[in-house]
Amino acid sequence: MDTQAFALSLPLIGWTAHSAYLAQRLATARRDPLTGLRTRAGWTARAERIIRRHRDAAVLLLDLDDFKNLNDIHGHAAGDMALTATAGRLTAWCGRHGIAGRLGGDEFVAVIHSDGSPDLGSLTSALHQPLAYAGRRLPLYVSIGSCRLADLPVRSLSDALAAADSAMYAAKGKAGRRGTRTLSR
Repeated sequence: MDTQAFALSLPLIGWTAHSAYLAQRLATARRDPLTGLRTRAGWTARAERIIRRHRDAAVLLLDLDDFKNLNDIHGHAAGDMALTATAGRLTAWCGRHGIAGRLGGDEFVAVIHSDGSPDLGSLTSALHQPLAYAGRRLPLYVSIGSCRLADLPVRSLSDALAAADSAMYAAKGKAGRRGTRTLSR
């Protein structure tokens, strides 16, 4: 390659490298660094696609119960392990039928599509498995609220999230936490 052609290609090489760098930074911003789950922005984009394609989609909102106590008593490393374990269990439960995300703190979200209602019993069972930490088995409990989009008058992600949030807080109140509740019309 002659020097003139090389000089002309430098801006193209620079823009290509810059574009790759920006794409990597954007992908990193859409992933939670601790759990590897999508953050709100990344999850929302995928959830909207699932909702458009699947009329049987359901939205779940999850909150770790007594998370502050876990952190205070056993330390932040135990709390981080609880968040990571919850993320892994939720991701495994979603499988190929949905996507999980972390909204922040101890709140998780998922959207799935399946035939009929989601099997929240198997999810609850998986999430309530004790966490092995420092030679101990720490209890891990999650409150879950869910909303099937077919049960809403208008199928929108924001309405489904609001309904799942209400259902989750109803589960916390009704069961003294550790509950699961589905929006019912």
